[in-house]
Formats: sequence, C-alpha cells, structure tokens
Amino acid sequence: MLRLNLLQHRHLAACLPLLLAAIGSVSVPAVAQDEGNLYDTPFDVSAGESYFQRQCTRCHGQDAKGNDETGAPDLTGSLRRASSDAGIFSIIRQGIAGTAMLPVPIDTPDPTVWQLVAYINSLRTDPANIDLPGDPAAGLALYNGKGDCARCHMINGRGGRLGPDLTLVGEQLDPEELKTALTVPDEDVAPRWWTVRVTQRDGSVVEGLRMDEDTFGLRVIDADANLWSFRKNEIDSFEVNQSSTMPSYTRTLTENEIDHLVAYLFSLRKEN
Repeated sequence: MLRLNLLQHRHLAACLPLLLAAIGSVSVPAVAQDEGNLYDTPFDVSAGESYFQRQCTRCHGQDAKGNDETGAPDLTGSLRRASSDAGIFSIIRQGIAGTAMLPVPIDTPDPTVWQLVAYINSLRTDPANIDLPGDPAAGLALYNGKGDCARCHMINGRGGRLGPDLTLVGEQLDPEELKTALTVPDEDVAPRWWTVRVTQRDGSVVEGLRMDEDTFGLRVIDADANLWSFRKNEIDSFEVNQSSTMPSYTRTLTENEIDHLVAYLFSLRKEN
C-alpha cells in the first residue's frame, strides 16, 4: 500500500508542471497595468482592425463612429471612459456593467486585446501632424456671423438643438470629413438627423427631426424645439426623409471661408 502511494506521489509530481503550464495558457480577466502597449506595430494595428471588423462593428459601426440609437460611443475621438491604454484594455476585457458593452470572450488572448487597443488608438487624429490652410479665429467669426451655425448647432451648451452638438467635433471628424459635411451634407446623414413628416388622424401634420423610432412609436422634435411622441397605431401615416436639413455652404461661402470654418471646427476638442 505504501509503494502504491509513493508511485501516485511520483506520478503527480511529474504531471504538476504540465498542469501548471496548461493553467497558465488560459486567459483570465485581469486589470491591465498602465505600462504601455507592447503590441502597437503596424501588424498589430492591422490585426486589431480585423478583430474589430469581425466582432465590434455591429454596435460601433464599420467606421467605429458609434451609434446614437444603441448608445455605442464614437471610438475615433476622445474616449469618455478611458484615458490610457490600460483603461481601454480593461473595458474591452471586462465590459461595462449596466451597458450593452460586454466583455470579450474569456479565452481571448491578452495580445489580441492589446492589438484591438492599438487599432482604437490609430483611429484618433493627432492635430499636431495636420497643417490647415484656414484660420480658426476667422472661422469662429464665420460660425457666429455669416455662417449662422449657432442657429442649429450647440457648442459648450450654447446654440440650437436642430443639428449635432459640435463641442468636440474636432475629435470626431478629420478636416476632410469636416469639409465634406459643410459642402456635401447629404453624403452621410445619421438616422438621428433624418426628418419625419407625421400625418395625424385629424389631418394635422407635424414635421421635425427623428429623435428615435421603434416598432410601436416614434419621437420628433420640431423647428421650435418642441418634442412630440406618437404611437404608430394612432396616426394616419408618416414619411421619413434621409436628406440633411443643412444646406451646402458652397452656395454661401467662398473656398477660403470654408477653409477658415474647417480650421475652427477642427480646433474644437477636449482641453488637456
């Protein structure tokens, strides 16, 4: 009996290193240390993009600009919940409780998560590397004057509500995208900024921006910032227009003035 126990002991001792190695190969959720990302080469960024396109676009979109209707944030600008690589890693690894942001599968290797961090970092534009022809100060004057932008847009709580908040637009769009938004506004209109024409049972009509919509109802904000809620089974009909309510500035501003406005809008970012 003593000999059998000894044999069992020797067998366990021989297997223990293999067991520990197997345990060590399994990824477990952990809080990353803020020591920088070792997986940030062009290859890693490309690998992170591939993972993102497979697993993350359903909520964050192909362009990683998020989705207002699902609450998925824009990942191309300043991140509200993380200010470091370690913070981004922890969100990806652990998810965010009480939101639709779920953790990656537990068996996802840490290097894959770090590659995803590298890809997310690559989406942000470094303003120091961009030389713009326009003058931000002249752009500010145009914004408040000839451009009449504040009538529909808000910056730091001031302005209208009939267009996107521009407080951090310089982190959300690069200069080329800003110029396109000013000159070809119909090119990419988010569903939040579609317009809706609702005909009620009594024949009256309400028109405004589409705040949100589901199977049973929709909400609209009209030109006077009044919020309307409708149940679809209680109205006669509704029509959705996916064009932008914003006119093209090619009709009212010169090329130089558009450059100035782009320079000002690109300067709108979170202060460090």
